[in-house]
Amino acid sequence: MRQSQLFTKTLKEAPKDEVSLNAQFLLRAGFIHKEMAGVYSVMPLGFKVINKIKKIVAEEMKDIGSEEFIMSTLQNKEVWEKTDRWDDKKVDIWFKSELKNGNQVGFGWSHEEPIVDLMKSYITSYNDLPRFVHQFQNKLRNETRAKSGVIRCREFIMKDMYAFCGSDEENMEFYNKSTEAYLKVFKRIGLGDITYVTSAAGGVFTDKFSHEFQTLCESGEDLIYVHKDNNIAINKEIYNEETVKKMGLEMNDFEEKKAAEVGNIFNFGTSKCEQMDLYFSDKEGNRKPVYLSSYGIGITRLMGVLVEVFHDDKGIIWPEAVAPFKKHLIVLGEDKEVVDAAEELYKKIIDNSEEVLFDDRTNVTAGAKFADADLIGIPQRLIISKKTLAENSVEVKERSSADSRLVPLTEMLAVVEGI
Repeated sequence: MRQSQLFTKTLKEAPKDEVSLNAQFLLRAGFIHKEMAGVYSVMPLGFKVINKIKKIVAEEMKDIGSEEFIMSTLQNKEVWEKTDRWDDKKVDIWFKSELKNGNQVGFGWSHEEPIVDLMKSYITSYNDLPRFVHQFQNKLRNETRAKSGVIRCREFIMKDMYAFCGSDEENMEFYNKSTEAYLKVFKRIGLGDITYVTSAAGGVFTDKFSHEFQTLCESGEDLIYVHKDNNIAINKEIYNEETVKKMGLEMNDFEEKKAAEVGNIFNFGTSKCEQMDLYFSDKEGNRKPVYLSSYGIGITRLMGVLVEVFHDDKGIIWPEAVAPFKKHLIVLGEDKEVVDAAEELYKKIIDNSEEVLFDDRTNVTAGAKFADADLIGIPQRLIISKKTLAENSVEVKERSSADSRLVPLTEMLAVVEGI
C-alpha cells in the first residue's frame, strides 16, 4: 500500500473525550474512527490488524476441530424467553427493537440460546456428537457506560465458539483442549507471557464455574491475584480463603495485579440444553440432554489490549504477527535517484509477497514522516534518502529500538528476494 493513497490521516491530538490510551493512539494513527461513545468504525490499517488476529484465532480453532459459520445478529424473543434471559432484569445489556408486524427482536449480545435452538435441527443421536462450531461476529451490548476505548464497547467483534457433547468427560476434554488453544492464540499474538488462566464466576452466562484469560495491563479494569509459581490466577470477585483452599494453595502465594480480560470460557453442563429441550438418543436408545460449553475471545478488544501493552510515548509498537504491515518503507526527498531506488525496492518487496506500507508522500517533511511512522508502529522501518544512497545503502530501524543500521542496497534487495 502507498501511504499517499491511504484515505485516513494521522492526527496530532486525540479527541478530548477519549481518556484511554488505546483509543487515543488508534484514533490518532487512523486505525479506527469514532462514531459515538463506545462505537468505532475500523479503518483500513485497523482492518488489517483485526484480520491478522482473526486468522490466528481461526487457525487454532480449526486445529481443535471447530467449524466456522455465522449466525444472524437479529434474535428471536421466544428463544431467549425459554431460559428467562429475555428479561431486562436478568440481562441488562440488551438492545431491542420491533419488526413492522409488531414482533419484538433482540440484537445479539451473545448466542448461546440461538445456537442451542439451531442445533435441535442437527443433533438427535449420539452419532451427531460431539459438534464444535465458531463464528466471528459483531456483538451489540447496551453498556451503561462505554469506557476504555475499544476494550469495552457497545459494538465489537467477537469470536464465539460452542461445544456440544454427549458426556461430561467429553465436554471437559474439549474444555481443557480449548484452554490450551486459547493460550496458543495469546502466545502467537505476543501476549503469552503476561496472560493468565483466571478462575472466575459465571456472571450473566452461567451459574457454573468459568475461566477468564486475563492479560496484565496497568490500565486494565479487573483485579486478579496471580500465583507466584503457577501460571494461574483468581479474579477478585471470587478470591477468598475458601476458593484458594479448594485449589490446594496458600493465599500468601498470590499477588494482586491489574489486568484486562481478553477471553473467557463457560461450562453450562446440561442445564442450558435441558431448558431449550436439546436431547439426543444414546447407544441404548435412552433420551439424554446435551452438554454445552461456550468460548469467547474479544477480537477488537485484543487490538486495544495490544496497544495498551505495546507502546511508548510516540505511538504504537505492534508485534510482528499482528502488525498491519511488516515493513514501512520511507523515501525522503524528491530527488529522482532517491525516488527511483525507493520505487525499485518497493516493487521487489511486493513482488515477493512481503507486506509493506510505502510512504511515498511528497511535500511532507522527514520529521512528519518519522512521527507518523512512530505513531502507526510498523515493526521495521526502511529509509532511503540522498544520504543513504551516497553509501548505496538503506537505513534499517526496528520500531522497538532507538538503534538503526545501514544495509547495502544490493544486500537488501537480495534479502527481499529470498536469496
